[in-house]
Amino acid sequence: MAKEKPFNGGNWTASRKRSFIYSTLRSGRWPVKYQCIKDAERGTRINPETGRKRKVYLCSDCGELFPQKEVVADHISPIVPVTGFDTWDAFIGRLFCEIDGYQALCKECHQKKTNEENKKRKESRK
Repeated sequence: MAKEKPFNGGNWTASRKRSFIYSTLRSGRWPVKYQCIKDAERGTRINPETGRKRKVYLCSDCGELFPQKEVVADHISPIVPVTGFDTWDAFIGRLFCEIDGYQALCKECHQKKTNEENKKRKESRK
């Protein structure tokens, strides 16, 4: 049985439409997100690879310093709760939170946090 495709001229399922909206909202450039990274800056250090100065940023989890390309602004509370999607209003409220809803994490710590959240999501579906 084929899935019903009532959206985008009969080309998209409800799930595909939700995915499109989700990714479009996430691609927005919320200034607060960039302020989180700016606030994590801890001065300059010498890059051991090039011998040149570079800005370094503090990871809120491991406490190590990293170059900007290795740091991300992470939502402290997941945008999609571990219990699953609830409402668009709640999703948008969590996505565009204020500065106290963000933390700067190195990519490794961010991946660990994401993996833990995904594991909890998977367990909550059982």
